[in-house]
Amino acid sequence: MNRPAFSRLPVMLDLPLLLQALAAIDEAAWRSHFNTGYFAGDWSGVALISAADALTELSPGSAAPMHRAPWLRDARWQQGLRDLALDIVSARLLRLGAGARIHEHRDYDLDGADADLRLHIPLLSPPAVDFWLDDQRVPMTAGECWFLDLARPHRVDNRDTSPRIHLVLDCRPGPGLLQLIAEGLPSTPAAESADTPLQRFQRLVASDVALAATLQALLDPEVFIRRTLALAAERGLLFSEEELRAAMRVGRRQWNAQWSA
Repeated sequence: MNRPAFSRLPVMLDLPLLLQALAAIDEAAWRSHFNTGYFAGDWSGVALISAADALTELSPGSAAPMHRAPWLRDARWQQGLRDLALDIVSARLLRLGAGARIHEHRDYDLDGADADLRLHIPLLSPPAVDFWLDDQRVPMTAGECWFLDLARPHRVDNRDTSPRIHLVLDCRPGPGLLQLIAEGLPSTPAAESADTPLQRFQRLVASDVALAATLQALLDPEVFIRRTLALAAERGLLFSEEELRAAMRVGRRQWNAQWSA
């Protein structure tokens, strides 16, 4: 598939109306995200539309889409999206709290020609939120609509003091939506390349024979992780154990793919 990693779509949204509907959501309605090992801090959501057979309202499922209570109680959600000709199978509000982080991962259920397409509509988008997709920072702002190919590696850091809330839509891949994604908006801002402390340490290891030999001699994965974090910290390069584990998983998959080709 020749699909872009991301694309800002030329659609009009009634952001004030959607924000009114968001303000009406009771705090008790927010539920912690089901991927508990993938984040630190507050990553929670409210389901508007989800599969009838989902284990939780935020989880994926295989049955027909079901309109959940917040969607049925508040017509402003449907009104705010009325200009989007989409076949929506899931609609969720996803909140990343102040200081929270989503660790790097891939959504493998979104991979393939017939997989659903995920759109992000930022509702509350504070400036100090970094959404990294394929090591590019996607500069999303409130009121826009973005396609994101989240089958690729991605992570999110909310360094702000207020929450980030997106309306996330999973849609069937119809011809009209595929064309919008392929074309995108000419005014789409360019993404920024990442240069994280982990990436800088990886480059350092590649250029320092002694350092590489030290790490290669550590056969126990847990010992390797502890020693890597310590050696990086000595050099002023701070990253989390979760970031390192995610990079190790990606490395193993790339190694397996290379040797199975």
